[in-house]
Amino acid sequence: MKSDKKILILCPYPEHCAPSQRLKFEQYYDFLRSEGFELEVSPFMSEAFWKIVYKPGKLHLKAWHTFRGYLRRTRDLIRCRKYDAVYVHLWVTPFGFPLFERLLTARTKHVLYDIDDLVYLKENKSAANGFIASLKGRKKPILLMQKAQHVITCTPHLDNFVRQYNTSTTDISSTINTETYLPVEKHNVPLIIGWSGSHSTSKYVYLLENVLKAVNAEIPFVLKVIGDAQFHIDGLTVQAIPWKEETEVAELNTFDIGIYPLPDEEWVLGKSGLKALQYMALEIPTVATAIGANFRVIEDGVSGFLVNDEAAWKERLIRLLKDAQLRKQLGTEARKRVEELYSINANRSQYLTCIQQVIN
Repeated sequence: MKSDKKILILCPYPEHCAPSQRLKFEQYYDFLRSEGFELEVSPFMSEAFWKIVYKPGKLHLKAWHTFRGYLRRTRDLIRCRKYDAVYVHLWVTPFGFPLFERLLTARTKHVLYDIDDLVYLKENKSAANGFIASLKGRKKPILLMQKAQHVITCTPHLDNFVRQYNTSTTDISSTINTETYLPVEKHNVPLIIGWSGSHSTSKYVYLLENVLKAVNAEIPFVLKVIGDAQFHIDGLTVQAIPWKEETEVAELNTFDIGIYPLPDEEWVLGKSGLKALQYMALEIPTVATAIGANFRVIEDGVSGFLVNDEAAWKERLIRLLKDAQLRKQLGTEARKRVEELYSINANRSQYLTCIQQVIN
């Protein structure tokens, strides 16, 4: 029997914008509605705020939009008891002490908390808003972990951390809609090595600068970067374009090889391997740093390559550039792995179970 329950979703960002939402719980809205749930989504940021929040300057506009966000959250606190469950992603409000989080969990006991990345770490700052980032409430996630009836995490490391405060957790990775992520045949000359992300994370591609130059000296290729239109490495042929939701899959489908470099930092242990999953769903052979959740996402040598030094990066990339059959083999296995473990179809029952547990 389908539910007729109402759920209030409190999230930081507007729909279809941030990967931590659109490639996690937002993908399950239609499924949950088909199960009879009535969803109301209340983002802290408006679409106008989202367009400027990570750009430098415009502090007066950011302050105005922040004020409006706090007004929305005040309204949410007043009406939260009307809902059968409240789904909170990351935090209720971004700054200061966990006042709004404490008030919410006092007013309703039916809270499902969804945490993505290690947002409680002090090192998590935006370059465009360094001072503002320092005001963020790092205690908010901890309080929500403690007070929520259930917590959804996204990596084994994060799940273990949360269990210090709440033993009722479910580890659900970022997932892929395999009905829209469909691979295509490519005929690139030269081949394209690609990376997709944001302006703030494109710095990780520079970790491979020496490797990419050495590989290019042996086998010339095009480096395609999605998400940072200013990206450049001297001596390489680079295609750097901004990210757009409507062209994301098509642009990813131009990659012959996908790369996912990461630094050896604690922050990385909160990453669910999303970039790798996007590549893999499109049958793009992937080379990724051997760290964190990448160990569970990629079977080394079967559905991609895991590497931990420059020599290994160079060797795997050259092998893939030279061997079309290897690219095809790894890509086929990668797609199978995503369909079996990291697709919407494979994970929707977990979201349903978590929500039902909180409501009941």
